[in-house]
Amino acid sequence: METKTQTGEKSKRVGKKSRGISAGIVIVCCFVIALLVYFFIFGDPANFVNNDPHNHPLPGKLLGTIYKGGVTVVLIMTLLLTVLVLSVERFIALSKAKGTGNLISFVYDVKADLKKGSIAGAEALCAKQKGSVAAIVDAGLKKYREMESQSLPKETKIEEIKAELEEATALELPSMQQNLPVIATISTLGTLFGLFGTVLGMIRSFSALAAAGSTDSVALSAGISEALVNTAFGIATGALAIITYAFFTGKIDNMTYAIDEMGFALTQTYAETHEK
Repeated sequence: METKTQTGEKSKRVGKKSRGISAGIVIVCCFVIALLVYFFIFGDPANFVNNDPHNHPLPGKLLGTIYKGGVTVVLIMTLLLTVLVLSVERFIALSKAKGTGNLISFVYDVKADLKKGSIAGAEALCAKQKGSVAAIVDAGLKKYREMESQSLPKETKIEEIKAELEEATALELPSMQQNLPVIATISTLGTLFGLFGTVLGMIRSFSALAAAGSTDSVALSAGISEALVNTAFGIATGALAIITYAFFTGKIDNMTYAIDEMGFALTQTYAETHEK
């Protein structure tokens, strides 16, 4: 019982260390940065006729055209920056969770030690590998050792090893998946905000034409191009979020497959090498 407590505490400590930054803090910081970029870079007077942001953008000044996309550009840019920051954060966090060495080689080497009956060798590999996956396997190995000295039915011992692995996985998995739901949400919000900005831009364009009382092809083309900036930004943000989410969920799946493989190897080895 004492060993279980120590193992659980170790898993908690490792899981806590691998937790990433808060998505809420990232979003607030990205919003501030987006505001600064919008007003001081996109809204630079040099991008507009007569150095006045209220006028049309100068020909070829894409930054001025983006500025004319309105406040929706700030929101979409906030989402885009958030995806970029969280992508870097998740890459670092999942690299630490995977450990220092190749994950496939680690699984292969641990299974080889288990077949030889070298639990100490497998534990040494976990200490060398580090990371969440190694912490989970190490918890299972400690429970394996504990069960060898317990006077319980063989089936009960195997279930105890499985339960320890499941508990350790439950402690580590949330830190691996942190911030991914935010990225998944942005994949939808980015496109929706882009369409919203486009609709607002088109409304403003046609309202200006109606007030003028005649067809102004220059004003119409400028308004349409400004509105479509939001669409381009929104689609780019949504696409980046989708690609990022798929990439990191794939990495997590690979780690969970490795954990499942090691759990099966542990219980199978115990069943084959112990009569009771």
